[in-house]
Amino acid sequence: MSAPAPSPLAIVDAEPLPRQEEVLTPAALAFVAELHRRFTPRRDELLARRAERRAEIARTSCLDFLPETAAVRADDSWKVAPAPAALNDRRVEITGPTDRKMTINALNSGARVWLADFEDASAPTWENVILGQLNLTDAYERRIDFTDERTGKSYALKDAGELATVVMRPRGWHLNERHLTDGDGTPVPGALVDFGLYFFHNAQRLLDLGKGPYFYLPKTESHLEARLWNEIFVFAQDHVGIPQGTVRATVLIETITAAYEMEEILYELRDHASGLNAGRWDYLFSIVKNFRDGGQKFVLPDRNAVTMTAPFMRAYTELLVRTCHKRGAHAIGGMAAFIPSRKDAEVNKVAFEKVRADKDREAGDGFDGSWVAHPDLVPIAMESFDKVLGDKPNQKDRLREDVSVAAGDLIAIDSLDARPTYAGLVNAVQVGIRYIEAWLRGLGAVAIFNLMEDAATAEISRSQIWQWINAGVVFENGEPATADLAREVAAAELTAIRADLGEAAFTAGKWQEAHDLLLQVSLDADYADFLTLPAYERLR
Repeated sequence: MSAPAPSPLAIVDAEPLPRQEEVLTPAALAFVAELHRRFTPRRDELLARRAERRAEIARTSCLDFLPETAAVRADDSWKVAPAPAALNDRRVEITGPTDRKMTINALNSGARVWLADFEDASAPTWENVILGQLNLTDAYERRIDFTDERTGKSYALKDAGELATVVMRPRGWHLNERHLTDGDGTPVPGALVDFGLYFFHNAQRLLDLGKGPYFYLPKTESHLEARLWNEIFVFAQDHVGIPQGTVRATVLIETITAAYEMEEILYELRDHASGLNAGRWDYLFSIVKNFRDGGQKFVLPDRNAVTMTAPFMRAYTELLVRTCHKRGAHAIGGMAAFIPSRKDAEVNKVAFEKVRADKDREAGDGFDGSWVAHPDLVPIAMESFDKVLGDKPNQKDRLREDVSVAAGDLIAIDSLDARPTYAGLVNAVQVGIRYIEAWLRGLGAVAIFNLMEDAATAEISRSQIWQWINAGVVFENGEPATADLAREVAAAELTAIRADLGEAAFTAGKWQEAHDLLLQVSLDADYADFLTLPAYERLR
């Protein structure tokens, strides 16, 4: 007996957008509906499993490599599928949202890969979700251009051979798309909407261009979540009639639990895997979230004091490189988030040297590529990797067998000498308010204090406020971290923003709402798993 036809999806509470009918075709919606019918129940089970695992961590303050998958780790015979030509050289990747201007600039940037982001660098307004899909298809069809109304500057694509390869990042498993619901009124997971619409419209088109449907998978917490993605890829390729193994996925190792399952994650995706990425800010956020009630031993200092040379971060990145190269996968390094100043050459000089040192370290450690947030950083990162790689597309032959990481090394937070500071609290409040305000206006990637901030940095800001208060931290000035102190700092920041912007601009923004939401997710005893969940309820 054949499976029942998928329930039609309803578009709910969304103003019609120009050309949305090109994205939301009956066939595309039927495909998304079938993904939802087949895979959302398993998604729901895995989210429940996350909660169970978090409760276990709260009870034990411990994590270890999984005994039940020891055979996978011990078996040296398996490798991931060979990289397709378009993903073999990934020495510099640029990240950013899929608005029209960014689409052109990222593709033209000189980076080998563009992470086209529907996740942390994009606030999931209906407009961003649907028009982002249109922009990517328009780019593949070379019918995209853009003129900045403010400056009059025009943007157009370079020749096809000069464009970055697109690796698209859908939303994480925890977020739903409230504007698309099934016959029971249940929203479709945002990940299935983003993946489904992109894959349905572009898989064959990308193959015709000599590339393919490539994805970054965010917020993965276990190999079982990777297994679900693999099942989705198998179904999707059969559905549209393209060969199995056409899809390639790079998994962000940006949760502490995934760091203990890197080999298993690659194994589950082995026919579709192309690499792992070290996602720094979400990784720190995940450590705080999972060990937030583990006492002083797990208290992180100011986020900017946690460099990639911290022992527990070093253990994480070196294990990632060794794991990837052992299995024939690419190891992709972390983000250089600096945004160059058009006014201050000295700021740029100092920051560029830090970026160069960071990329030199990654290339020297064996990474095959790394991320930048701004086109001006592409040449700096490229130089670092060119020096090490030369004409080679990657350095997967560097097996890093010298690396040995014990389970405890990944959570040795107390190996750091740095401690939380009052200035760190102020910075967390400043970044949190400014980022959330922009997010509520539909902007997911925001330049704040010369750094490109996204949802991950806002998450660590509010998580550190929560942790410092609940762990009874006392700052270097003698002040204890308390809810009242956080409210005092937030009120002062709001007053300063109002004075800086003027009353009209302040009122036109969402500053009070951002202030209130930051305090909610920073101070509530019931810690929200993701700030984007309550924020999404306010996003219009």
